[in-house]
Amino acid sequence: MVEPDLGEDPGMVRAGAAAAARRRELNVSQRSLAAEGVINAGALIAFEKGRSWPRQGTRAKLEAILQWPPGAIERLRRGEPAEARTERRAAADEIPLIAQAVTAAANTFGSTITALPDPEHPEFVPRATAILSDLRQLEAVAARATRIQVTPALIRALSTVRTLMDELTLRAAAAPGATLGQRLYATRRRANLTISETAQAAGVPEDVVTRVEAEEQVPADASAAVDELIAQIDWR
Repeated sequence: MVEPDLGEDPGMVRAGAAAAARRRELNVSQRSLAAEGVINAGALIAFEKGRSWPRQGTRAKLEAILQWPPGAIERLRRGEPAEARTERRAAADEIPLIAQAVTAAANTFGSTITALPDPEHPEFVPRATAILSDLRQLEAVAARATRIQVTPALIRALSTVRTLMDELTLRAAAAPGATLGQRLYATRRRANLTISETAQAAGVPEDVVTRVEAEEQVPADASAAVDELIAQIDWR
């Protein structure tokens, strides 16, 4: 839903353009937003061109999908940075909408995961890795919201996202061509090791374990140490 056209408003143009750029950066399509019930294509185009203004509920859903903190779109309209901190009360009012948006996005990812080919298929790992990257971003949105206010709906949404991540990572780790991060996560889970314990066993800083599991680049010697640890403790 959008509010009526309020006439030319530089702030609306600025916020709409920023949202469009962010959507393209995250490779979020107009079709996917419509399919997830966030905003229909016509309303989205009007918003991104600065001709209309989404209602609060729609803005909250867009912010979750665009991985912006609550109230970011309104701040952009005022000429403020998207990442500026909001007042606790104003942000807390939007937590139910964020939980709803995260749940809707997680359900969409669940359907995408179900449609993946068999793990032996050469496209399985690349596609699973891309989905896991998106799920990590969605997890960050939900986790950031819990720092504002914790609600049962938000906890359920966060749990759903993390369950999808856990199950898909374990499937990917067993597939041919699994990434180092996927194999590390699966090995750590089977051995019931914390990130701290894993880092100590591998002789690397904790952030190396976190970065490897997030598919980020680490120094070659750190990567080799992690790979060696996997070989030593993976008793499959």
